[in-house]
Amino acid sequence: MCATALSSRAASMVRTNVRRTEGTGDHVRVLGIDPGLTRCGIGVVEGAIGRPLRLLSADAIRTSPDTELPQRLLAVERGIEEWLDEYEPEAVAVERVFAQHNLSTVMGTAQASGLALVCAARRGLPVATHTPSEAKAAITGSGRADKAQVGTMVARILGLDGPPKPADAADAVALAICHIWRGGAQARVAQAQQDFARKVELARRARGR
Repeated sequence: MCATALSSRAASMVRTNVRRTEGTGDHVRVLGIDPGLTRCGIGVVEGAIGRPLRLLSADAIRTSPDTELPQRLLAVERGIEEWLDEYEPEAVAVERVFAQHNLSTVMGTAQASGLALVCAARRGLPVATHTPSEAKAAITGSGRADKAQVGTMVARILGLDGPPKPADAADAVALAICHIWRGGAQARVAQAQQDFARKVELARRARGR
């Protein structure tokens, strides 16, 4: 990933020009996040299984490697929070982090992933993780598809002239599509787990009074 200097804001946003629409009926709005510290892909897709999907927007949250780590993490968190505030998704899908040969890269990815999970959990949103292979298979039919193939299929599925830019944004959109097409089963399980955890915490506090 190329180094991109921070703007006057904590993180600069590169927005695809797509008109925002509101969810209706049984449609679900999903925020997809392709975690990264230099570029964190983010995108919002709305739709339902068996129905046309709509891209609301796709961006990348950028931070500079020259900035101190705490400030970079803060910038990524603020960027994610801004998206949650603006688009009010009903679920969040995050790419599951795997070990890589480049330790510094995987560390940054893992840190950004943790921020995404915390931001969603803080709002009580169902959050699920999908592997790159799961997203690729859902979009292209092959878990070994490359980025160009994923981008091409994302554009075709959403009726776009081309894939969202940069590639990290296209990956985030692919995650959101994958989550919708998987029927939200993981989201329902995650929500049930969060509800149970809240009940346990309330019972613990009641006993402590």
